[in-house]
Amino acid sequence: MIGNDWDEKLKIIWDSSGFKKFYYVVEEEYRHHTVFPPKDHIFFALKLTSYKDTKVVIVGQDPYHGVGEAHGLSFSVQKGVAIPPSLQNIYKELQDDLGIPPAHSGDLTNWAKEGVLMLNAILTVIKDMPASHRKLGWERLTDYIIRLLNEKAEPVVFILWGNFAKEKAKYITNPKHLVLTSPHPSPFSARYGFFGSKPFSKTNEFLRKNGLKEIDWKVEK
Repeated sequence: MIGNDWDEKLKIIWDSSGFKKFYYVVEEEYRHHTVFPPKDHIFFALKLTSYKDTKVVIVGQDPYHGVGEAHGLSFSVQKGVAIPPSLQNIYKELQDDLGIPPAHSGDLTNWAKEGVLMLNAILTVIKDMPASHRKLGWERLTDYIIRLLNEKAEPVVFILWGNFAKEKAKYITNPKHLVLTSPHPSPFSARYGFFGSKPFSKTNEFLRKNGLKEIDWKVEK
């Protein structure tokens, strides 16, 4: 399904009768509603960032629910799409933290290629209905993905923004990893601790101390 080592890592999930039943429900949602992201982009984050290459995980809530926005990477929108307020705030923090000016594009594909797994806690959403697929069943899969990453021999940075993401913290028990939490970058909460949290420099400092290549956080290269 994915095309890299995630297929083997998640084989027990893909082959299970429970997942097959669940995915039938997902397909029914696509038949009867307008659902985002496009079905061939549901697992785009896993396709772009293999298990082996994952050095950082940024966990979001669920995909953007507006037309043309979601494309399978948390907080990211496709090129040419207006940059959402949460991502604008992420860019502000990136500039304050590392001096990288805000990008003109909201497409975070380059982060994914750097080893940043851009994972939403919930992988689909009905048009104009945020959190509409919460409790549909995606959480079982994404919880399992976090548990697999917790087992990695190499240190991983987990960046958890907002309450949806913070729910994953209980699966990160390996002391070699770094967990960074803050409020969500939404305009409703960013000023309560997201701004000034410096997740980008903290991530690179941790990677550097562990002998790993730092992330190039530039969106446009």
